[in-house]
Amino acid sequence: MAKFILDLIVKAKVRLSSTYVLIVLTSLEKLPKILPGQFVEVRVDDSPTTFLRRPISVHHVDYQKNELWLLVQVVGDGSKRLSDLNPNERLNVILPLGNGFTLPKNKNDRAMLIGGGCGVAPLLYMGAYLRQNGYNQFDFLLGARKKDDLLQLEEYRKYADVYVTTEDGSYGERGFVTQHPILKEKKIDLIYTCGPTPMMKAVANFAKEVGCECEVSLENTMACGIGACLCCVTDTTDGHVCVCTEGPVFNITKLKW
Repeated sequence: MAKFILDLIVKAKVRLSSTYVLIVLTSLEKLPKILPGQFVEVRVDDSPTTFLRRPISVHHVDYQKNELWLLVQVVGDGSKRLSDLNPNERLNVILPLGNGFTLPKNKNDRAMLIGGGCGVAPLLYMGAYLRQNGYNQFDFLLGARKKDDLLQLEEYRKYADVYVTTEDGSYGERGFVTQHPILKEKKIDLIYTCGPTPMMKAVANFAKEVGCECEVSLENTMACGIGACLCCVTDTTDGHVCVCTEGPVFNITKLKW
């Protein structure tokens, strides 16, 4: 796919919690084709400690409104500067980068989209994309530490049923996503997952146990997005590869987990 360097316009900024901000971007031109699971590299201006671009998952794309959504977790100077952006400011973005999720082989295959923490971000667009392409057999399973960490559940519910776990039991089922009873109640043919590595490894083990396909979106540090800096190398059955160019989405059969 062609890659573009664009100065996108901040259309809106929504503070979802004390640590998460939704940035809605638009363009004077039509946004290029972006697939679910791909990511962007943003340039952080006016941050004296941020020298490299920051990789951010594509949270959602609305082509009717010509909007690109980015979900930003504020953890350092770079993300703090991004969270301070105001409407009509510009954000320089390279997109689309990496390889995304693949569609189910059959329209009747049941998929489960499992996310934890900031890893829920790419699953929203994947849910919308599945619906747009006539796939209706899927659900979301989202995990967080506590109720306040759950984000935009109403957006996910636009596309499918949403099941939730919290580690403290303040909302949904108590525990981790792999402990939710829905995983035993429904036959699952395919899992898409993104989140902390321990969570994804647990989901991958579950997928192996029940014999279903599973794709994971890795969150390695990706400073360049084009395979030049070698920051994001991971070990696979094909050898050491750059996550930013060969992923970030991998079938678990390719990973040495």
